[in-house]
Amino acid sequence: MIDVPVERFEAMVGEALDGLPPAPGKLMRNVAVTVDADGGDGTLYGLYEGVPLTSRTHEYGMVLPDRITIFRKTILATCDTEAEVIDQVRRTVVHEVGHHFGIDDDRLHELGW
Repeated sequence: MIDVPVERFEAMVGEALDGLPPAPGKLMRNVAVTVDADGGDGTLYGLYEGVPLTSRTHEYGMVLPDRITIFRKTILATCDTEAEVIDQVRRTVVHEVGHHFGIDDDRLHELGW
């Protein structure tokens, strides 16, 4: 296990988001990405909550943003180096953004995420 300060971890999440290809980044709509520094159930690296873009209809509107939560404590518990944390954060961000685009867990795992 490694300890990474919350501010540094949040920066890693921001860097992972900035590293997304421009096209998907421009398509992300009404979604907030947050870091849960000390919570989570200890098994999830991240969680997407909301209505995927593929499920939104013309009636979609006036709703709270979807939420992607990245669980710092769980990621740190499974990593030994900062490089491992950076990689896991990137993988988790891509995985959860995939859910925002309507890609299910089975397909994400097939794709290596």
